[in-house]
Amino acid sequence: MQNEEGQNMDLYIPRKCSATNRLITSKDHASVQINVGHLGPDGIYTNQFTTFALSGFIRAQGDADSAIDRLWQKKRAEVRQ
Repeated sequence: MQNEEGQNMDLYIPRKCSATNRLITSKDHASVQINVGHLGPDGIYTNQFTTFALSGFIRAQGDADSAIDRLWQKKRAEVRQ
């Protein structure tokens, strides 16, 4: 819900898992949100980052490392184009 100024007034805004596109429920205490920093050509942080959210299901399956790697490779290819 938004107020008259357009600000979001909801108490809880659900996130989606970046790997599976499933909603991350409020009771999923194993979920994580990771910010991956961007580096410039000289290897210095550029004050920009990309956020990935992973559900507890992905982490419990042991697929978190491969999911982050796959998502980052896809995002990096988009940025380079």
